Amino acid sequence: MDFILEKTDPNSKARTGTITTDHGEIKTPIFMPVGTAGTVKAVHQHELVEDIKAQIILGNTYHLYLRPGLEVIEKAGGLHKFNGWTKPILTDSGGYQVYSLSGTRKITEEGVNFKSHIDGSSHFFTPERAVDIQRVIGADIIMAFDECTPYPCEYNYAKNSMEMTHRWLKRCMDQMKATEGKYGYSQTLFPIVQGSTYKDLRVKSAETIASFEAEGNAIGGLSVGEPDDELYETTELVCGILPKDKPRYLMGVGTPVNILECIALGVDMMDCVLPTRNARHGTLYTKNGILNMKNAKWKEDFSPLDPDGTSYVDSFYSKSYVRHLFHSKETLAMQIGSIHNLAFFLWLVDEARNQIEEGTFTPWKNEMVVKLAQRL
Repeated sequence: MDFILEKTDPNSKARTGTITTDHGEIKTPIFMPVGTAGTVKAVHQHELVEDIKAQIILGNTYHLYLRPGLEVIEKAGGLHKFNGWTKPILTDSGGYQVYSLSGTRKITEEGVNFKSHIDGSSHFFTPERAVDIQRVIGADIIMAFDECTPYPCEYNYAKNSMEMTHRWLKRCMDQMKATEGKYGYSQTLFPIVQGSTYKDLRVKSAETIASFEAEGNAIGGLSVGEPDDELYETTELVCGILPKDKPRYLMGVGTPVNILECIALGVDMMDCVLPTRNARHGTLYTKNGILNMKNAKWKEDFSPLDPDGTSYVDSFYSKSYVRHLFHSKETLAMQIGSIHNLAFFLWLVDEARNQIEEGTFTPWKNEMVVKLAQRL
């Protein structure tokens, strides 16, 4: 994987760049749609490419490992062949599931014992196993195995967890060096900065992660309930330490406002289930604010969903019709909402890139965050 840093905004730390993988280029800053089980919910692959203009999608190691299972994915020739996606893929390592399955897992120095949410069967992930699984899945970018701490988190727990994550990272890096990909293209591993919202821990973790000189680095353990000011403060602190010539991936972020503010702090890559998850419940994001498509105010509003929108669905369907679909619990409502939100998120980061290149990002961002936060 290669990364070229291209332009930095004169009034912020926002920047543009290009990541090159064997499955194509990724123009940064970029938002990555989440395809937990190898698919972005309610969206066809051709819609991701042609209408949403996604450049990379995510897969979830924990979920793909359980279903359809590694044997099926390997027989298919990797996740790209299995789901028909020809562009880059990133997989998380399962560390976030360690966090979310707190009631059914046990963490030790060796790894994590957990029970399947599908059938209750027991499984054991080690750092080495997490790498091996992601090798089989065939992602272009794979993540180091880590523990994502909750918020709030007691200091000593956060410190011990961070130090174990660093030890696990060494094992992941060693396993990467000792193994090769299965499908004839290169794979790269991103370490993950942890340390909750404690400044000294985040500094130590960022310095440790930077010392591994990986081809890219991630910031984890945020967007787990902390206030936005702590998200931004921690992100700015870590971005100031991580290498400038490597892409920075902020995991699990976030709202349109979060995205623009974190781009301003030097983040290059982001992902979140929010645009598709909220779309399925009727929340749509637009350039002028947030729509709740279940509200009565749209019942007889026959204007386009978003006349100045970023997707074909915005001008094709009216607010009244989409509200009707949601109230009728029609599957099409979720599809329209998901396509709209993802297309908007991808437009947002693309426009941020344009503004950075023009040297106008900061005033544009300051104007946009006010609009994006309001409910219509």
